[in-house]
Amino acid sequence: MIYTKICDLLGIKYPILQGGMAHISDAVLAAAVSDAGGLGIISAAGGDVEKTEKEIDKCFSLTSKPFGVNIMLMGENIDEIAELVAKKKVAAVTTGAGNPEKYIPMWKEAGVKVIPVVASSALAKLVARSGADAVIAEGTESGGHVGEMTTMALVPQVVDTVDIPVIAAGGIGDGRGIIASLALGAYGVQVGTRFLLAGECNISRTYKEKLLKAGDTATIVTGRRLGHPVRSIKTALWREYSRLEYTGDVTDEQLEEMGKGTLRAAVVDGDAKKGCFLAGQISGLCNKEQSAQEIIEEMFTQAEEIMNGVKEWVR
Repeated sequence: MIYTKICDLLGIKYPILQGGMAHISDAVLAAAVSDAGGLGIISAAGGDVEKTEKEIDKCFSLTSKPFGVNIMLMGENIDEIAELVAKKKVAAVTTGAGNPEKYIPMWKEAGVKVIPVVASSALAKLVARSGADAVIAEGTESGGHVGEMTTMALVPQVVDTVDIPVIAAGGIGDGRGIIASLALGAYGVQVGTRFLLAGECNISRTYKEKLLKAGDTATIVTGRRLGHPVRSIKTALWREYSRLEYTGDVTDEQLEEMGKGTLRAAVVDGDAKKGCFLAGQISGLCNKEQSAQEIIEEMFTQAEEIMNGVKEWVR
């Protein structure tokens, strides 16, 4: 069995975190992942304090296992949500889009483990100095908001930079990804895209079908011109958006308007024409629907088989 210091840090069976996917990662999915031995994460994206509190309370009612909350620091009502996380004493908080330094003392006093998502060694060093318990080094292969560095290049450099545990993310969807991450020096993984096909993930049927049909080149990154690149499944809308980004025919404001409401259109409405179907480059390996427990157990069974087989190569 693969057991690392991340398991001890978070009180979980397997060193795997479920990604805090905006408008997707709810209490039902988080509880299912936690019950299966990982760390389920509720997304607080959108800045709705009341909704976030309801999801946290619901997750407490669904599982006795540890779970966490993800906060995008560039969003709305961040101070209130940060205080809510401390008040509810969830097991962990993951953060993105910034440095959570101002909130870390409050969270740690409440016993909440702080695990920021980083896209560079510089940010990893900064949050480690601020008191983070671990960091998630997320490569550009991931779905949603992305950085520039690949997971293969980013993880070992972050590992060499900080003295706290590193969790690898971006392009990880099976046991091979787990073993590769451990070989790079990580103590665990964060997985998002594969959990979109979990039976407990309440996204639209259209969203799941698009992912099931996706191949290895199915995704596209848009939004670089606006400073917040996002990876999603290619559709006619996002191919056109990508073209308009660099033609000069539209303003930044017009591009922003094109993106409004598109994630909800994908997640809730299942609108194939207007939706933004966030997914990572691992999409081509996500080809079946399973429960969260089946996903986690299959990934770690495969990882253990690979690890045992590797011994045959050593002389």
